[in-house]
Amino acid sequence: MAYKISDDCISCGACADACPVGCIAEGDDKYVINADDCISCGSCADACPVGAPAEE
Repeated sequence: MAYKISDDCISCGACADACPVGCIAEGDDKYVINADDCISCGSCADACPVGAPAEE
């Protein structure tokens, strides 16, 4: 199951830097995860200081 970034995102970019497959990009008001490319590894959730990424 792919991860999704909640509205708690502070746009710090830690999740994008931690993603091993590069499926996270900066969106208009928060970072977004391309669900088709997400391998559900949890690296983004581990790196996020506010816990914004979570499994859908």
